[in-house]
Amino acid sequence: MSVVRPFDKLPVLNSAAILLVGTDEDLQQQLAQTILKEKKDFKISIHLATSLPLPAERDHIRPRIDLIVFMINVQSKYSFKNIEASLAHVDANFFLGKVCFLVTGVGRVNRCSVEMSAVRKLGEVYCSPLIFCELELEGIRISTAQRLLRMLQICAGHVPGVSALFFSSLMRSSNDE
Repeated sequence: MSVVRPFDKLPVLNSAAILLVGTDEDLQQQLAQTILKEKKDFKISIHLATSLPLPAERDHIRPRIDLIVFMINVQSKYSFKNIEASLAHVDANFFLGKVCFLVTGVGRVNRCSVEMSAVRKLGEVYCSPLIFCELELEGIRISTAQRLLRMLQICAGHVPGVSALFFSSLMRSSNDE
């Protein structure tokens, strides 16, 4: 098993890779398909994982990961614990703008089994933005896919003058300071 590192491989021209980590494989698939349907001017590869670490035997064929999206379902304590455990297998340099937390299931507050304060604290501790959404709704899934695609484009270095760290600092709430 290996730690995911952001700069251990060279970037590929006009391409980017995103890693979706979460326990809800159906939502991962739907989000991945929605991202692929969006119009873009670069090649994208999407990798899905239920947890980290990733298997070491595939390191040599795995592309450079430009953005990691941790998908937390607030209706499942298992989802939250799984993401917490997976974070230990991510190199600290990834938290310089190349990680975000996608918080799903927020539309049904009465069914939440994870405290929102715990989710917010995770974002604060890892200096990573939180995106709250309800992926079951197609319109919200499309807008979330567009947002992630733009983040990926920035994290892969395809937007001149904007770094992943700068963009991440813009996404952080002004309440954090």
